[in-house]
Amino acid sequence: MSTLLYRLGRGAMRRRRFVAAIWLVVLVGLGLAALNLRGPTASDFSMPGTESQQARDLLDEQFPAASGATGTIALKAPQPGLLGTPQGQAVATEVAQEAATLPGVLSAVDPLTAQAISPDGQYGLIQVQFAEGADKVTDEEREAYEQVGAAAKAQGWQVAPGGEVLNAEPQAGSSEVIGVAVAAIVLVITFGSLVAAGMTMLNALIGVGVGMAGLYALSGTVELTSTAPILALMLGLAVGIDYSLFITSRYRQNLLEGLPPDEAVGRAVGTAGSAVLFAGATVVIALSGLAVVNIPFLTVMGLAAAGTVVVAVLVALTLQPALLGFAGRRVLRRKQRHQYRATPAEPKTDAPEPAEDRSTFGFRWARLVIRFRVPVILVALLGLGALALPTSDMRLALPDQGTAPVGSPARVSNDLISEGFGPGFTGRLAIVVAGDSPQATAAAVPQVAALVQDTNNVLAVTPPQLSPDGRTALLAVIPETGPTDPATEQVVDDIRGSVGGIQGADVLLTGVTAIGIDVSEKLTDALPIYLLLVVGLSIVLLMLVFRSLLVPVKAALGFLLTVAATFGLTVAVFQQGHLADLVGLDTPGPLISFLPILLIGILFGLAMDYEVFLVSRMREDFVHGDTARQATINGMGHGARVVTAAALIMISVFGGFIFMEDPVIKSMGFALAVGVAIDAFVVRMTIVPAVMSLLGDAGWWLPRWLNRVLPNVDVEGEGLRNHLAEQEPART
Repeated sequence: MSTLLYRLGRGAMRRRRFVAAIWLVVLVGLGLAALNLRGPTASDFSMPGTESQQARDLLDEQFPAASGATGTIALKAPQPGLLGTPQGQAVATEVAQEAATLPGVLSAVDPLTAQAISPDGQYGLIQVQFAEGADKVTDEEREAYEQVGAAAKAQGWQVAPGGEVLNAEPQAGSSEVIGVAVAAIVLVITFGSLVAAGMTMLNALIGVGVGMAGLYALSGTVELTSTAPILALMLGLAVGIDYSLFITSRYRQNLLEGLPPDEAVGRAVGTAGSAVLFAGATVVIALSGLAVVNIPFLTVMGLAAAGTVVVAVLVALTLQPALLGFAGRRVLRRKQRHQYRATPAEPKTDAPEPAEDRSTFGFRWARLVIRFRVPVILVALLGLGALALPTSDMRLALPDQGTAPVGSPARVSNDLISEGFGPGFTGRLAIVVAGDSPQATAAAVPQVAALVQDTNNVLAVTPPQLSPDGRTALLAVIPETGPTDPATEQVVDDIRGSVGGIQGADVLLTGVTAIGIDVSEKLTDALPIYLLLVVGLSIVLLMLVFRSLLVPVKAALGFLLTVAATFGLTVAVFQQGHLADLVGLDTPGPLISFLPILLIGILFGLAMDYEVFLVSRMREDFVHGDTARQATINGMGHGARVVTAAALIMISVFGGFIFMEDPVIKSMGFALAVGVAIDAFVVRMTIVPAVMSLLGDAGWWLPRWLNRVLPNVDVEGEGLRNHLAEQEPART
């Protein structure tokens, strides 16, 4: 593999204009395709096979007029009792009539007709039915809906449109620019060269542009969730910069050793490029493995993010060598350019090699950690264990409008409804009763209504609505608690248990709240399976790379520590509300259902990235005769600077998304940034060298029979060194 990549790197550099032209054509072509083929993203989360989804599909079939998005306009009169007077009712009717004439709206029912007036007569609800689903409501239609009721507002009324129709797609904004800017600063400091930093950033941005353009071009035929493009952008930026950083760093090192540029590029791609290829493959496998969970929207999210990682790897292995060819020796610091002059001639092998500088921070840190390895391991384990404690309190749910940013239309409407009617009105449930005949349905409906009304924490059950053929009935259920309250989850379970014995009709519970509960339960059940899959995969992959049993087990255990501590911190901030103001979080609440399983997939790939970069150099030196202790010090000494820079870049990119208003994207950015920080600085750069020195030679033991069975992937470039050694006589 390393020899093939060596040839690829040299070829890309020698034909750099051709390679750059190809990527430019691809970028422009996919950009044009994205502009013309881009489709809408989905804001709902379907879950085939669950009871709530079956009921939803049945409603779409039996109640086609109600298959579009719904909205709820909350009204608050200037004083109590006003909605019980003709004057107040006239204002409410006027708002309802105005809403009914809005573009995209089929109907609007005023509070008096819907009997949706609070007991004190000050609050009312207008039910609005749109023709299309929430994902197909245009920005113009949504904006007109948000502006309804101007005349009533002028009279002192509060008019707050809300509902699923306001679930707009989160947009990438200026907050990500902050992360990219910080990453650029880190690159400049790391390289000490604007050319090297700028070229690395340019390469990563081109890769992100190609990946995102391709993703949006496919969105016309593949339904994407609204968070999928943001996740793909987040991950594509981070890994794109890191992969380019690894190859550029090795290229600079090769130049300083006296190699000509084309040879320096070839060896950089053959060695660092092998690590990039392996690291990228692990991320792609982990993200693609989300398909095993068999949840469509999660599969699409994983594949979308995996696609941007594939592009980042391809760009790093092909376009990066081409750009290095254009830059030449200008990637070095100015002093280094004057001090080192690489020529096409053979390096002077007779001259003594300059003594390696072992006073850098990486070497000093490795010696310090190894000297106090037992206390270091204990302190790190206790610290990560303490951070992981809140994980036991983790709750998962789909987002509701109660956690929307304060002041947003959705949040204002949600708070007004809760204030006037109680939190249960913001998360209504729906019961579908489907019989083989109208008579069977009519007989089952009273039984269902009575059982549901007797359920604990149920506030009310509305009269049934019948389908045109009379075989399907729809009842609305209003719980006493909000959508993400644990008590509401219990209500759902209790209702399903009580109506399960109804004869003559199928009784299905659905609604946004029920769907969210079903999605969360299925994801929670899938989490241990996926975690086992990822951990098992990490052990196998690292066994291939390092030809060792204990190193992969140590790496997998370190990954579990990272995941546990990351979950704990995320729960503490986003669910329990500790330090929530620092991340701009208005309202703490349960974590988004798919965050844990998605976080495991992404952090797995990134953790293996740092593990390979550090430990492969340890193995290389150990195989060439160094003691296990010295090999550990060498690996840290050579890799600490680059891993530190790579981690800071990823933290900056992910951290930039914390400043977005959307709480889902905010929590994803926070969890990924914290996870990278813990894994890079605590696990890989502290625990790993301490444990490796403690294991000694035993850390590199592998049974002979297993060594013969496992294929040799040669990430550290041993095959490339042999190939170059064979070519040396021909060159002389």
